[in-house]
Amino acid sequence: MNNIHKTAIIEEGAQLGENITIGAYTIIGKDVKIGDGTVVDSHTVIDGKTTIGKNNHIFSHASIGTIPQDLKFNGEDVELIIGDNNKIREYTLFNPGTQGGGSKTIIGSNNLFMGYVHVAHDCIIGNSCIFANCATLAGHVEIDDFVVIGGMTPIHQFCKIGTGSMIAGGSVVTQDIPPYCLAEGNRAKLKGLNLTGLRRRFENKEDINEIKKAYKALFRGSKALKDSAQELLEESSNEHTKLMCDFVINTTRGIPFDRKTGE
Repeated sequence: MNNIHKTAIIEEGAQLGENITIGAYTIIGKDVKIGDGTVVDSHTVIDGKTTIGKNNHIFSHASIGTIPQDLKFNGEDVELIIGDNNKIREYTLFNPGTQGGGSKTIIGSNNLFMGYVHVAHDCIIGNSCIFANCATLAGHVEIDDFVVIGGMTPIHQFCKIGTGSMIAGGSVVTQDIPPYCLAEGNRAKLKGLNLTGLRRRFENKEDINEIKKAYKALFRGSKALKDSAQELLEESSNEHTKLMCDFVINTTRGIPFDRKTGE
């Protein structure tokens, strides 16, 4: 049984699952689908072709699925897809995709989006990530699983952030950040590995040691970065090392680091 406040507006055509709560003065558009157990607090707008999974909690004054902030957008059929068990805090803004970017913004499950976070058009976000207050993702950004983005941090369009990495608060990200790395600064540069995240995530210390070796070989060696990555990819059997090497080989925006220090 759903709990829908009498002042909420649910447009005809919207599809609601079971045990959903809709707060006061919230507006749900006609093309919206919301899964079981999701809570939408007061004064929220969910619009457009937006699909939201199960057991999410969307806090008050969020704007979900409204048209992209892209001047090229001209009413095309675009979509926003959100997974399960996400916490989406106050004043967040999530936009759908654009025709030029694949027409979809996709957000995974078990993520925390703190207040005022913006996820722009055509972003792809994985699972179990944390976005602190006022983190802003420009269009076409890709975020892998287990990423932490500090507060007041903008990420440039088309950047990719690898799994398990962490971006310090107040940074400005304009290039790709490889898996398991720590980056900070304006402009953000690598500052080593996200060792706290690695220790929380991996019980096998050997995996962490292999990641440490890979970081040193890639970012403190004397060879060109992609040459080092290709050589290490062929030599190593560790899946996490291979993941780092693949990321470096396929980067399009480059990796921000200092060869002399590994930063």
